[in-house]
Amino acid sequence: MLTELETLSQNIGKLIAISQRHHEARLALEEQLAQARAEAEATRTELALLREERNALQAERDALSAKIDDAQVRLNAILEKLPRARANSEPDNQLDLLEPASHDEAERDVSRHGENA
Repeated sequence: MLTELETLSQNIGKLIAISQRHHEARLALEEQLAQARAEAEATRTELALLREERNALQAERDALSAKIDDAQVRLNAILEKLPRARANSEPDNQLDLLEPASHDEAERDVSRHGENA
């Protein structure tokens, strides 16, 4: 009977050791789970911030696009009010606005500038 008690005591000791190992493993897994949940929550928070930033950037893009469209409409309206370009046979040259000088007067002007130089 003494040997049976010793065997029983050894088996109880083994069961206690196994139970202790399982308990420690369970605690480690619970800690890992808590860390994973904290990381997931941090990721969700960061994702929410990124979504807000994305939405703000989209709104800014849309506002800028609307301003560009408005400026394009204004520019087109201004361009329509400007006089049309002349035909190719009529050169658009601002020098044409000056009175035509005779060839002799032009030569005298050139010679005078040469003398003053």
